[in-house]
Amino acid sequence: MEDIFITEGDRVLGRIVFGHGLEGVVPALEACAGTGAPLHVYMVCDSHVAGYADLVESHAALHDRVEICGKYMLEATEENKVMDTVLSITGRMLADGADRNALVLAIGGGITTDMAGFAASIYKRGVRFAYLPTTLLSQVDAAIGGKTGVNYDSYKNMLGVIRQPEFTYICPEVLETLPLRDFLSGASEMVKTFLIEDGGWYAKSLAFLSGLDTAEDKRRYLRDNTRTLLVLIHAAASVKAGVVSRDQFETGERRKLNLGHTFAHAIEKNARKNGDDITHGEAVAMGIVMAAILSERTGLACRGFASALAAEMKAAGLPVECPYPAGSLAEAMSKDKKAEDGIVHFVLLSRPGDVRIADMTASQAAGFLS
Repeated sequence: MEDIFITEGDRVLGRIVFGHGLEGVVPALEACAGTGAPLHVYMVCDSHVAGYADLVESHAALHDRVEICGKYMLEATEENKVMDTVLSITGRMLADGADRNALVLAIGGGITTDMAGFAASIYKRGVRFAYLPTTLLSQVDAAIGGKTGVNYDSYKNMLGVIRQPEFTYICPEVLETLPLRDFLSGASEMVKTFLIEDGGWYAKSLAFLSGLDTAEDKRRYLRDNTRTLLVLIHAAASVKAGVVSRDQFETGERRKLNLGHTFAHAIEKNARKNGDDITHGEAVAMGIVMAAILSERTGLACRGFASALAAEMKAAGLPVECPYPAGSLAEAMSKDKKAEDGIVHFVLLSRPGDVRIADMTASQAAGFLS
């Protein structure tokens, strides 16, 4: 499967590499080494997938152009996605003698890639980094596009920078052991991407997910349909890479990628406050439906669109009902990091493949939804 490139004009900013097996990440690292000394790699890994870091290290030992100089495990949770964790990464790199030629390899989901990329971006004013995403959410969204950062005061990704990784290595085999709930959380982001730019992929993704939802042996279903899944991942990554290439710093078109996210981040903040267990992907699915309802009530979408969309997503195993009243989300939405002078750029949709930006205050949006 062909690599995907993120560009700025004629300049390549980063690439998405598709391979089979963890051993494939080592040649990608070797390509970053150049002709001088071996590449010094510092791995930052979610402790839940520590075995993947061990495998990468064993494969790297067979190559003389890549040297693993540090391996740091972290507990990749939203609670730990804070500056203290980033500073602990940079502190360990400093203690291990990492210089400006170092490369940070993040192994894990979106929380891990966000923090490792941020740490690399600020360490000694910036060293290179690369991603080996191990969740569907990170393979189709979080590890693509260059956004890095941490949460602050319970607000999602409030501190961060945009900086592209050297590469993102997509390996479908790592998804075979992913818990179903986490897989479906990533599926929400994939569906979101195809709602933004369809080309028939929205229906194909729902058909794939509906088969997963009804399969008796869900792991076997994923193994038997690896090729279909990889094609869907490639299509979603292509959409996002194209949008990022055209608008890297989110001054216009890239805002469309936030479909459902203004609501989702507010839902997540409420969940943390109330001690409820809602994943990012689950909140995104709920947020997409809320965006569809807002689209109806502002006249952009025809009557019945939101309920039809909710029924399709629910049939695919995705959660669609927000447990909180719209009014309780207004304060968090008003403090969304993308809000400007009190105005929030809500992403609305009239049908799959047709999304638009509507500017309004958070209280106005909550009023439409109440």
